[in-house]
Amino acid sequence: MNITGPARRIRIYIGENDQYNGMPLYHAIVLKARELGMAGVTVVRGIEGFGANSRIHTARILVLSSDLPIVIDIVDRADRTEKLLPFLNETVKEGLVTIENVEVIKYVKNEEIGGKKSLPTPPPE
Repeated sequence: MNITGPARRIRIYIGENDQYNGMPLYHAIVLKARELGMAGVTVVRGIEGFGANSRIHTARILVLSSDLPIVIDIVDRADRTEKLLPFLNETVKEGLVTIENVEVIKYVKNEEIGGKKSLPTPPPE
């Protein structure tokens, strides 16, 4: 898959405890994006934040929350991101979903089987 030029980024803000069909919602979104053949997804666990209800969720040891913020980033062509939106509308019951236009300048896929990169061979001495 080669993606360069105009694209879209979907960013989803949810809680770590949000569920969909008995699994973490962030995992369900990753699986759906993969099923749709999207370029990739990154899930990031926040250390502190609050949402619409203004309740602070934190990883600070004295006030440890079991529902930390989760941010899911997806970048792909506009036609592919559009296919994910109905699923997000159905599954994200509390949170924030944003879409923005972005410019992809480089997207590199490792062509080796198994996804392991080999070290470059040093030049002869």
